[in-house]
Amino acid sequence: MARQKELKLYRNIGIIAHIDAGKTTTTERILYYTGKKHQIVDVHDTKDGKGSTTTDYMEQERKRGITIQSAAVSAEWKGHQINVIDTPGHVDFTIEVNRSLRVLDGAVVVFDGVAGVEPQTETNWRLADQYNVPRMCYINKMDRIGANFKNAVDGIRNRLGANAVICEVPLGSHDDFIGIADLIANVGYVWLGDDKDSKWETIPLDQIAAHPKVQKFTTTADKEWVANLAALREASIEAAVEMDDEAMEAYLSTGETPSLETLKTCIRKGCVAGKLVPVFCGSSYRNKGVQHLLDGVIDYMPYPGENGGISMVDEDGNIVGVQEVTDDAPARALAFKVINDQFGTLTFTRIYSGVIKKGDTLLNVTRDKKERIGRIVEVQANATKEIDEVRAGDICAFVSLKETETGDTLTDPGSPVLLERMRFPDPVISVSVEPKSRNDVDKMSTALYKMVKADPSLKLEVDKETGQTVLKGMGELHLEITIDRMRTELGVEANMGKPKVSFREAFGGRVEHTYTHKKQSGGSGQFAEVKMIFEPGEPGSGVVFADEIVGGRVPREYIPAVEHAIEVESREGQIAGYEVVDFKARLVDGKFHDVDSSALAFEIAGRACFREAQKMSRPKLLEPVMSLEVVTEADYLGDVIGDINRRRGSIAEQGQRGPQAFVKGFVPLAEMFGYINFLRSATSGRGTFSMTFDHYEEVPSHLVDKLMEKEAK
Repeated sequence: MARQKELKLYRNIGIIAHIDAGKTTTTERILYYTGKKHQIVDVHDTKDGKGSTTTDYMEQERKRGITIQSAAVSAEWKGHQINVIDTPGHVDFTIEVNRSLRVLDGAVVVFDGVAGVEPQTETNWRLADQYNVPRMCYINKMDRIGANFKNAVDGIRNRLGANAVICEVPLGSHDDFIGIADLIANVGYVWLGDDKDSKWETIPLDQIAAHPKVQKFTTTADKEWVANLAALREASIEAAVEMDDEAMEAYLSTGETPSLETLKTCIRKGCVAGKLVPVFCGSSYRNKGVQHLLDGVIDYMPYPGENGGISMVDEDGNIVGVQEVTDDAPARALAFKVINDQFGTLTFTRIYSGVIKKGDTLLNVTRDKKERIGRIVEVQANATKEIDEVRAGDICAFVSLKETETGDTLTDPGSPVLLERMRFPDPVISVSVEPKSRNDVDKMSTALYKMVKADPSLKLEVDKETGQTVLKGMGELHLEITIDRMRTELGVEANMGKPKVSFREAFGGRVEHTYTHKKQSGGSGQFAEVKMIFEPGEPGSGVVFADEIVGGRVPREYIPAVEHAIEVESREGQIAGYEVVDFKARLVDGKFHDVDSSALAFEIAGRACFREAQKMSRPKLLEPVMSLEVVTEADYLGDVIGDINRRRGSIAEQGQRGPQAFVKGFVPLAEMFGYINFLRSATSGRGTFSMTFDHYEEVPSHLVDKLMEKEAK
């Protein structure tokens, strides 16, 4: 079957932003105005659980009013196919933005008109830089109290370092927000109402100031924007023609304003190359500006392959070539997301080249396994539509692939090649997970494996010391929702706790102790006596056993039994049952009986001698101390250092690294649970930290009981 729509008529875009900037509301309006929906559901109307927006269909999303996983929808606008991925804004779910940006050709970055550039916007912007994704900006919520278009544009230029070209200017703000001025088309649009089907009137730019509604503006800032429209248009034209030498030369030599078509071509050229970012504005909730944003997507966002293909790499990740986006090449695709539900597995895939048909066999190059493509579906959030084939530039989902995971490459078996993988962040927080009942142990293990397979920012481990199943993720909300999704999607109930800290114990000082083991109850008895000296060792020295017996006071064949006794008994100490580390055990003397002594008797004597000696030594409790590094803006450094001190930590170094400040120190692990939440709160989400184990250190005696009580809970 031939291609239904030429590649130039496709747009694969993501909607990315900080939480609550209005991504999902904007996506709802896009679906309405493109005819995909006949009714609009607003995010704040979903928390009763009865309704849901198209892309926030999960129970957890409806309850919290936030996007948790990216959802794909398709729409048509003026003959173009627009594939939209609505992504989460919460920092815990950055992985969703990461993998979506990896396979998209462009992104619409949504800003809250009041807050401007927010922390997660910065994170997402850096991800888009990493994958060279062209962007356009949409400053939303211009109808809210405190909306400040200038503040948002300044933030885009200064904090994100973008070459922002203003394409639209808001006419008014808050209750006075009546429309937008299109600097490129040289016209203004004034809406006649706020409802979803409201029309607008089109006015030449130079007549906007005289419009009756504009005359009623009350704030100085709103009036200034209107007064400066001509100068703003001139600045945008100059920024646009800089992108094309011919247009620039014509503009400078004649002084004539370029045609609308020329201006759009110049802006598109700069946007696709990543040299400029077009700025739009509106209020999605008030149904103003979304249609013009869609026009901007068609005018300025690249079609698949317009800004280059995808890198092909060797097994070490070194680039060996580029795969252009074309039908006339072997089939090559990248799996970027896996969803598990009760109906099976959906593997979301971006097709980079070739044609893939139902029934084809592809090679998973990453795992060297073959996969048969049984069913192919086009995804509309949580609904699917069966299709027979997909081509270069398409985004689709394959049903029930057995071996493929996020980031895997699928290719024609005849010409295998690896496509560049996406990079995933390391988990920063962990909790223990236990089944609600003993019968659910196997079910929980299977469910956890499925969740980890679907989400590469989750890691699963079994703590060898505590025996707990430990789940690591990007934040407490991330882990909480993962456990909740196991319940709703896979029918597995689990309890979430916190992992226990692996404490250690040590001898408090040198102890010399003799223990005699005697047992006589008819027949042969048991007899063994050992005299031992226990001495604390240097940190990291481990357990050292020394045989210092002379003159055969203890026969050679019994000494290994004493050594074994010390080794086994040191695994559980006398304070709270933790492993005893870093000591030297010297066997210096002993007695034996020709008939009643045995290896077992000496092992029992050795164990008892160790237990009593450790108690006599005034043992110490040791705790793991982590090396901590926090990077944030200098304004927040005082709060971060104060908090480290409150957590019994010590500061080793602080300084400046580029525009960011950093602090390094050492903090006990027992004090670090929940640290990510403190850091986000104290630094407005701008702080990041890394933490690694460094050494064990003695717990202050007055804190031992308190810590043990806390661990027992």
